[in-house]
Amino acid sequence: MSDQIKHECGIAFIRLLKPLSYYQEKYGTALYGLNKLYLLMEKQHNRGQDGAGIATIKLDVKPGHRYISRYRSMAQNAVADIFGYVHNKFVDIQNDTPELMQDAEWLKQNVSFIGEVLLGHLRYGTHGKNSIENCHPFLRQNNWMTRNLVIAGNFNMTNVDELLEQLYELGQHPKEQADTVTVLEKIGHFLDDENQELFDTYKKEGLSNVEITHKISENLNIAHILRRSAKTWDGGYAISGIVGNGDAFVLRDPSGIRPAYFYQDDEIVVAASERPAIQTAFNVGFNEVQEIKPGHALIVKKNGTVTQEIFREPQEKRACSFERIYFSRGSDAAIYRERKQLGRLLIDQILKSVNSDLKNTVFSFIPNTAEISFYGLVEGLHKYIKKVQKDTLIGRKDALSDQELDELLSMAPRVEKLAIKDVKLRTFITADADRKEMVAHVYDTTYGVIKNDVDTLVAVDDSIVRGTTLKQSIIKIIDRLHPKKIIIVSSAPQIRYPDCYGIDMSKLGQFVAFEAAIQLLKARGMENIIDEVYVKCKASLLLPKEEIINHVKDIYRPFTQEEISAQITKIITPKDTIAEVEVIYQTLDNLHIACPEHTGDWYFSGNYPTPGGNRVVNKAFVNWREGSDQRAY
Repeated sequence: MSDQIKHECGIAFIRLLKPLSYYQEKYGTALYGLNKLYLLMEKQHNRGQDGAGIATIKLDVKPGHRYISRYRSMAQNAVADIFGYVHNKFVDIQNDTPELMQDAEWLKQNVSFIGEVLLGHLRYGTHGKNSIENCHPFLRQNNWMTRNLVIAGNFNMTNVDELLEQLYELGQHPKEQADTVTVLEKIGHFLDDENQELFDTYKKEGLSNVEITHKISENLNIAHILRRSAKTWDGGYAISGIVGNGDAFVLRDPSGIRPAYFYQDDEIVVAASERPAIQTAFNVGFNEVQEIKPGHALIVKKNGTVTQEIFREPQEKRACSFERIYFSRGSDAAIYRERKQLGRLLIDQILKSVNSDLKNTVFSFIPNTAEISFYGLVEGLHKYIKKVQKDTLIGRKDALSDQELDELLSMAPRVEKLAIKDVKLRTFITADADRKEMVAHVYDTTYGVIKNDVDTLVAVDDSIVRGTTLKQSIIKIIDRLHPKKIIIVSSAPQIRYPDCYGIDMSKLGQFVAFEAAIQLLKARGMENIIDEVYVKCKASLLLPKEEIINHVKDIYRPFTQEEISAQITKIITPKDTIAEVEVIYQTLDNLHIACPEHTGDWYFSGNYPTPGGNRVVNKAFVNWREGSDQRAY
């Protein structure tokens, strides 16, 4: 994505099902769990660069001994910083008494972070402050082991105000108006409730307090706690939590918006936001890693039993398609295939735009994240060329001259690397004029491969959000190569609507597609539609969220995709550009063909999977119309 946006946190959960001595004996280290957690987090570092954190819990620790450890970091390389901090705890032991590094039980009793239950988190801050206090895991502490709670997640709730009000009604006073706090306190409240109910039951049976403590630990009903906690959540979420006794869970929202995968065998249970992280860290096959079902929680009890249980009624699966286009790493086999298919499905539009003149067309891609869809495009072009060659040979086999035959057989797409990001260049100057000048040099280009004023340059991007980098940098740079025409091709459809489930795309005014639609309405004397949509959106905010519809669709309704693309082209083309410029977008139908199992397309279609989404998009329009820079949720 040429426009950088923040998005999608990552989770990593590990439960060791054997004693630590087992891993010491089999793998040569009692730090097996920590090492694997490090791998899981590093293999998902694309999911969070604003901070990270880990927490571990030791099972069956005697009273008076620490059993929960947590460390969070906002260092530039937060994961390395965290595990450097943890491993420093073993340096003196390794140097002074190395034999103790082989004693798993001694390490567990004497060194923090050596535990059987481990949780890691990588943070991308979508809004608000970016401080250590915003880094997961979050911890809710209590002297009762079974009332302690650690959570970390990849989520955004659209109805934080409603959830806070419910906490007030329960008598709580949350310290912060944030969805993470509300989720933590909501689960914590019903965890307390469950503890109290069990305590009262066992007290009536005449058990001692010590006996009751063990009985509560054995009989906590995690699924019941989660059902009560999540009843009114509206959002996309994958949340992992650990209770102080060692019970643990990973739950996924009812529409499957946010990704969550797991693997288990007789040694370990592991969950993460991305499948390849698990495959790489544990050397397991694609089919051995399963998705956590929407509306289900993967629950691992202290005794090691593993179940998937429903906590919310599953809805139509609307898994995020942006995960497939851009967010998740392309090393996932399914995502790799889908991104290539996105590239192939663009061929008809591109051939139409270049009049099928491949001889004078050069194909390239802009950010590295577009590389896989570019490969699919090139594969499709080769297939197209073979068809042209076959049809020509069949139809004109007796009429082709030697020169024509040579030209036919030499047909091939011209593929070049033309825009190369200079990662060393930092746009640190804050003055707008100076910053724009620096942005214009973020990419280097390859000279000497374009025929001046003859070649058309087709550059593939995976998605276009604001168009800022295209206008301020990329188009200016590739125009210096003197192509006749520049075609920017997005493997994603036009981004028209805000996200409210974890991605930093909440303000309508920042979308170039929205800007284009507004300009078209004004240019064609249809400004009344803007006013009408504002009135409808404003009125809708007084309704229950379940009754709200997305009125912002009316802004786009008068125009075809091609009309909006043409206006976007005008917006992102710098005034002094010599070459003709065109922008081509993937169609929504083709997106669904490429990603049939991930139909969450609200960014493009405006069809939100939860009622809160419609409230957010209408609120975002009201904010834009009133000149407010606030987020809509």
